Amino acid sequence: MNTAHYQRTENANGIRVLTESMPNLRSVTAGFWVGVGSRDEPLELSGISHFIEHLLFKGTEKRSARGIAEEFDAMGGELNAFSAKEYTCFYAKVLDEKVEKALEIMVDMLLRSVMRPKDVDAERKVILEEIAMHEDSPDDIIHDLFVSALWESHPLGQSVLGNHNVISTLSSEEIRAYFKRFYRPENIVVAVAGNVEHERVVEMVDELMNIDGGGERHRRHSVVPDIRPHTVVYDRPTEQAHIVLGTQGLPRNHPARFSLAVLDNILGGGMSSRLFQKVREERSLAYSIFSYHSMYVETGLVAVYAGTNPENAAAVMELIKEELDHILERGITREELERAKGHIKGSLVLSLEDSGSRMTRLGKAEVCGSELLTLDGLLSKIDAVTTEDILRLAGELFSSRKLVATVIGPFGDREIQGHLF
Repeated sequence: MNTAHYQRTENANGIRVLTESMPNLRSVTAGFWVGVGSRDEPLELSGISHFIEHLLFKGTEKRSARGIAEEFDAMGGELNAFSAKEYTCFYAKVLDEKVEKALEIMVDMLLRSVMRPKDVDAERKVILEEIAMHEDSPDDIIHDLFVSALWESHPLGQSVLGNHNVISTLSSEEIRAYFKRFYRPENIVVAVAGNVEHERVVEMVDELMNIDGGGERHRRHSVVPDIRPHTVVYDRPTEQAHIVLGTQGLPRNHPARFSLAVLDNILGGGMSSRLFQKVREERSLAYSIFSYHSMYVETGLVAVYAGTNPENAAAVMELIKEELDHILERGITREELERAKGHIKGSLVLSLEDSGSRMTRLGKAEVCGSELLTLDGLLSKIDAVTTEDILRLAGELFSSRKLVATVIGPFGDREIQGHLF
């Protein structure tokens, strides 16, 4: 299937190849997307996708970990990876003349990593340090704690990094079995953007990944989780109180997702947003405050983060609730709507000026089953959002008062639960 802005081919073994040509660049970014993430892991294997991400850099049948690094350094390229709740991605950015070499190395890593027990044990220590570092950063871990509180018994509530106890005991045999189960052609998307020709990329992938496929693509049993309004307080000796307050949002392909982007921007998306002006500029109660949203197959979230003096935590939470109520009761102004649209459109255009962001858009959309609109199509969707759309969506999200909050701070026995509900 071809479109005006990208090309897509599904090879005989089920691997999907998407490219976007950017002939004015001298760079190419290539990504291998695997449709499995933390939400697909049983609790006894929590963090295994992230573990595999690390292990693919530890060496193959013909390359050592150092050899992989040296080859990319010699090309002047970048090689990296990341894990998420619904996918894992391995990607590289190189000069256009080096793309064939980069693809060959990445396929070698993806198909022929050895995952020796000694490498598993060595990388286990690195991952445990990563988990410890994450837990020592309250402004980072508060978001994971919020997701766990929001989706208490749903797979989306699981941490991408995994559980310390699980990571400590995962064996190389378990990792190889999981890899064999999910890292199959039908679950792999190859996305490439930059100065490339689609037919040549398809040809290279076909040659390099000539492996048996034909199995069923991984499907999730998607159930929308119930939300239980509550507050979770973590007593820690931090200098600041870290707060995340939010509720269930929209699934990835929901028709109101463009309205959600605008609502999010008005609420806490920039320095002119309501929360930034009310909490930081007018009341000086927080250095950092912003809203954000995430979308998944069957559901999503919308939330507000604030970092504040512990003495001000209750007041900040009340101000956040007040702003939600103000939108429900009074709506938004035309000026707010146009300012938010301008901010989103400008940020979107600027974010798509390099091959890396274009590759990410292609790969993420395909592996998640999302609609891939042209840039003009995206901008027109944002332009079409009305004040009535915003008010309707705000009512759907916030009128039920199903708010969940997580708070980290030095609260001891002080009671702040009652300030939320």
